[in-house]
Amino acid sequence: MEQFAAVVVAHFLALLIPGVDFFLIARTAMASGWRNATGACLGITAANGIFIAAAFSGLSLISQPTLLGAIQCAGGGFLILIGVAFLRARAGIDPGQDLGIQRVTWLRNVGLGLASGLLNPKNALFYVSLAAAVSAAAPPTMVLYGAWMFAVVLVWDVFVAVVLDSRRALARMGRILPWLTRVAGGFLVLFGVGMISAFAAGALG
Repeated sequence: MEQFAAVVVAHFLALLIPGVDFFLIARTAMASGWRNATGACLGITAANGIFIAAAFSGLSLISQPTLLGAIQCAGGGFLILIGVAFLRARAGIDPGQDLGIQRVTWLRNVGLGLASGLLNPKNALFYVSLAAAVSAAAPPTMVLYGAWMFAVVLVWDVFVAVVLDSRRALARMGRILPWLTRVAGGFLVLFGVGMISAFAAGALG
């Protein structure tokens, strides 16, 4: 029971830290509504589920540096692409239109969320570390941990989308949406450049 409580606390604290997924959900919810944003939520949750299943089954990306490096480079490029789209987005217009997409559908948001989650190596490293900390647990317990984390990610992400799409939130944040979009875009570009730079430094070192 104590171990389960530790896993719950560690996982939830990680969810509370704003990152790439948060900015994606926030921008989509405020620009396209929470129902459209649930597509991104589902994609992000599915990506987390893949990493959870891989880590808790003993498959570690850490032991495969080539694969981890490829994910890091692809993820960096993806974040730069999305960040630039955010920076170019007009107020109230979903950045997907700046990528040549006339209407960002729910299914496209699923794909965007899935890519965002899978191409973030920090997700893989976090779940591998967490799995290592509870490696002595019985297989049924590991399954319980994984199912719990999968469900919590989905519920939390949808909660964030709904809150940010509420009338009160939109009334308060409507004026700063263009600034939020630019801040998010700058964050994503810097994060993407940092990921690629870190990989290049490691490869050259």
